Amino acid sequence: MNEIIRKTQAGVTNGSLDPQEWSAFRDLAHLMLDEAIDGIANVRARPVWQPIPDEVRAAVRSDEPREATDLAEVYREFSEHVAPYATGNVHPGFMGWVHGGGTAVGMVAEMLAAGLNANLGGRDHMPIEIERQIVEWMRGLFGFPQGASGIFVTGTSMANLMAVLVARTNALGALARQHGIGGDGALLTAYASKAAHGCISRAMDIAGFGTDALRQIDIDADHRIDVAALRARIACDREVGFMPFLVTASAGTVDIGAIDDLKAIAELCREEGIWFHVDGAFGALAILSPELAPLLDGIAFADSIALDFHKWGQVPYDAGLLLVRDGERHRQAFAQPAAYLSREARGLAAGAVWPCDLGPDLSRGFRALKTWFTLKTFGTIRLGEVIARSCALARYLETRVLAEPRLELLAPVNLNIVCFRYRADDAVNREVVADIQESGIAAPSSTILDGKFAIRAAIVNHRTEESDIDALVAAVIKFGMQRTGGVIEVEAPPLATQ
Repeated sequence: MNEIIRKTQAGVTNGSLDPQEWSAFRDLAHLMLDEAIDGIANVRARPVWQPIPDEVRAAVRSDEPREATDLAEVYREFSEHVAPYATGNVHPGFMGWVHGGGTAVGMVAEMLAAGLNANLGGRDHMPIEIERQIVEWMRGLFGFPQGASGIFVTGTSMANLMAVLVARTNALGALARQHGIGGDGALLTAYASKAAHGCISRAMDIAGFGTDALRQIDIDADHRIDVAALRARIACDREVGFMPFLVTASAGTVDIGAIDDLKAIAELCREEGIWFHVDGAFGALAILSPELAPLLDGIAFADSIALDFHKWGQVPYDAGLLLVRDGERHRQAFAQPAAYLSREARGLAAGAVWPCDLGPDLSRGFRALKTWFTLKTFGTIRLGEVIARSCALARYLETRVLAEPRLELLAPVNLNIVCFRYRADDAVNREVVADIQESGIAAPSSTILDGKFAIRAAIVNHRTEESDIDALVAAVIKFGMQRTGGVIEVEAPPLATQ
């Protein structure tokens, strides 16, 4: 029997997944880090994006890897088959979607976080204190009171969903978490503009209300929610027996970057006793720029704010945040007692409110560390300057479009997003976007504005310069002319009144 025990113990002892030769692992790890840094430092030497060849897709499709593979071989496959075909948002020519460019600082911070392998669901350890510190910084920046709470999440889509759940609990009481939304829940209605991000509607779906419970309010000429129409719809819903419980304002709409009149909406919500949430996915961080912060007037009155550090904050993906004015209401929406999560007066299980009391996740990574490194290393002043500069580059692109007869501006430039097109039909412009992306010169995206297909340039990357804007404009003209033979469409003037 003792012999069996000794053999079993020996087998367990040899079960570690640590390297058998630390020196060889260290050398390879240093090579990986050096090449990752080189990839960022020399990013302009490669295409923004390139299509994935069929043979590359085929190369990564295989049966489960039952046997071990040497780490160097796995890294070789990554270098050849993965790294060259990423989204491309590290590149200064990426202007498609609102993706931050990340930084080398954030990259090494992510490595350090992985080394700690911390679970930020709860317990008493410093990674949670780092997250709490960032929440406290944001509380101060947005003018929220003491007692406000916050939590890191994957991104604003999740933060917006969580805000709907907090507002639901606020409207129906904590018992709704046990009994469901019931009959009263079927009467709850929420409001956002027609320009709001689609995740708002999706959040209403996931929360059990259904998308019809979201009233999509008309926008004005500047693509901001029509506050008078919002007020009228709330009054109409109340009159027929509905229960308005949530208004979501946009601080940077997805199409053109418009910011709703936050102050007017805050006043309306206060009068009506409605939860006021701000979807500030990228626009909320304009608070860091003295030049842009006045555009957010009224955000301090919000009941909750959702934002992403991985956009204008330049933190590597992913790093979203939900901030809630009343920390107790936040906790009531998610906290759930469990014996295995009991809090103790001392030891590792000490502490009061754990992050798992403020959101759906018990297993949570250390997203806060790369955000902490970014904020501490660069400072909010410099990050605010980067944000303001991206808006200045958008205005530069606007002037280039307005000065070029072959191009047409389709929407006002509010922040850092420019929507325009080559003077041709939708089909041509759709091909132009794909042509530019496949060329590797730049990576714009597209949207539909007033029924027209628009080329959408979202300038978020801190590496982007005027030369990158010039390259985008030149590419649009080049491919537009190739698609049309140089013929441009000019709208005829309106007929004179008879």
